[in-house]
Order: sequence, then C-alpha cells, then structure tokens
Amino acid sequence: MVNFKDKKVKNAQRGFSLIELIVVLVILGLLAAVVGPKVMSKLRGSRSQIAKMQITEFEEALDLFNFDVGRYPTGEEGLRALKENVGNIPNWSGPYLKKGVPKDPWGRDYIYRAPGQHGEFDLYSLGADGQEGGEADNTDITSWNEGK
Repeated sequence: MVNFKDKKVKNAQRGFSLIELIVVLVILGLLAAVVGPKVMSKLRGSRSQIAKMQITEFEEALDLFNFDVGRYPTGEEGLRALKENVGNIPNWSGPYLKKGVPKDPWGRDYIYRAPGQHGEFDLYSLGADGQEGGEADNTDITSWNEGK
C-alpha cells in the first residue's frame, strides 16, 4: 500500500526544478532589457535638470553678491567668492551659498567667466562628455538662453 502522506512531504521538500529557475531568470532578463534603458535615460535627464537648478541657484547667489558689493566676482575670484571673502572684498556679507560650491552632476567644476561673452558673467557645465558643445546628454548647460 502506498502512503500518499510520505510522498507529499518528499515533494514539498524538493524545491524548484531547473526549468522553473531558468524561466524565472529569462523573465528577469527580459524585464531588465525593457526597463533598464528607460531608467538610464531618466537618470541622464535628471543630471541635466540638477545642473540647471544649480546654475539657477548660483545666479541668485551672484545677484546677491552684486547687490552687496556692486559688481559680480571677477574671473580670478570665481565662485569661491560666494562662500568666502577672497581678498577682503569690501561690503561682502556672505556666504551667499549655504553648502559651498558643488561640482556639476558629472563631477567636474562649473566654469565661471567674468566678464562673460554672453553677459556680465558666463556660468556653465560642459555636460556629460566634458567637451564644449555637444548634443543630447552631452549638451552644455549654461546660464544664458541657448542652453536652457
């Protein structure tokens, strides 16, 4: 006589078969192939958005600096003048940035020129490729209109 109770216990302890594991891995691979590129494109787009927001924050701090001092920081003073009084600038009442001068989302310094070619100052990031110009993810993020 066959004891069905013992057979059920044995089957319950066996776990997944190799085919079941392969099916699960194939499904996970397909999900990664479909979802992965979309997540990466969102990440790239969000880095550009972060750079735009940081440049806007710098512009506001530079305007406050200009209001207090009567001019924008020189090219030599750079963005450091928003955090510390470099060279004992008269009427400086900063710091104008709470956390200091961050790197751009790609880990490089923002470029600040004063006087600028597009206004009293130029402030920009070279984008993902770190080179002037570029398209898509490599587009420069600037304080003047063409990069916004």
